[in-house]
Amino acid sequence: MEGTQLISRQQALAFGMSDMDLRRLCHAGTWQRVRAGRYLRTPQPELTPAGHHLVLALATSEAMSDAAVASHCSAVVIYGGPTWALPLDRVHMTRDRINGGRKSKQLVVHSSRIEPDEITIVNGIRVTTPARTVIDIARSESFEQSVVIADAFLRQGLTTTDELRSHLLRARYRPGCRKAAQVVAFADGRSESVGESRSRVALYRGGLPTAELQARVFTDDEICVGRVDFLFADLGVVGEFEGKVEYQSELRGASMPEQVVAAEKIREDRLRALGWMVVRWTWNNLDHPDHLIRSIHSATAIAAHARRTGHWTPTPTI
Repeated sequence: MEGTQLISRQQALAFGMSDMDLRRLCHAGTWQRVRAGRYLRTPQPELTPAGHHLVLALATSEAMSDAAVASHCSAVVIYGGPTWALPLDRVHMTRDRINGGRKSKQLVVHSSRIEPDEITIVNGIRVTTPARTVIDIARSESFEQSVVIADAFLRQGLTTTDELRSHLLRARYRPGCRKAAQVVAFADGRSESVGESRSRVALYRGGLPTAELQARVFTDDEICVGRVDFLFADLGVVGEFEGKVEYQSELRGASMPEQVVAAEKIREDRLRALGWMVVRWTWNNLDHPDHLIRSIHSATAIAAHARRTGHWTPTPTI
């Protein structure tokens, strides 16, 4: 939101401007109409979809009564959570009432019971708490989308598993409660990216056993070979998601790209020397994970004949 400044029609008129002036400014591209009666002084075409949604959410929040609370995907954006595959064309608000929900081109108003302790304020916007947000998303969006958000909120410390379970209990009679229960049971804050969360869902749907996340692998003389994304202890297989975000985070240090690649190769060779088979996959594999599942099964067959040495330690669940 840095660099953005919203102004209402009432404020513009108070400054001595007319509706004609506003139309001229918008036509010239000097101002941008965000929604009815709300304008952005400095158009920012470089805004991401999430950034544009945030501006729209702020404008909508200003235009609505205090009874409305930003929720669902709008709350995710306000908290800076991952928006992978979330529809961001409409702002979502919730009112504490039984009925009266509505949908328009830019706005979805939900009618639902909302307790005072399920509301907080972020950057001046009334918004559902992180735990309530996760449950709302888990009741209304797909399992995969919901897991991505639940994992991220746990990882960032925005909520806890106990809080999610408590809010799930509150929502036990609401539509989608069973879906939300599956998400809460599956969520794991040790998942470090959207890609890793999606990978967990793909592996689960592929019938593979639950992998240890972020486990550390050691040699017999207690040298840490590295921390791995996924470790299938009974299969003898290590899984690594090669996501762009993770790769760029490696490059924030002094290492050059070729040095990073070389270090990863050495690390992988050491894992293989300890008897682990290593399977790598990329973002593209997650859209069609059948090949990934077959690769892990193939690696499992090879690992069955290997002698593993050393040991590994788990990372505590978040």
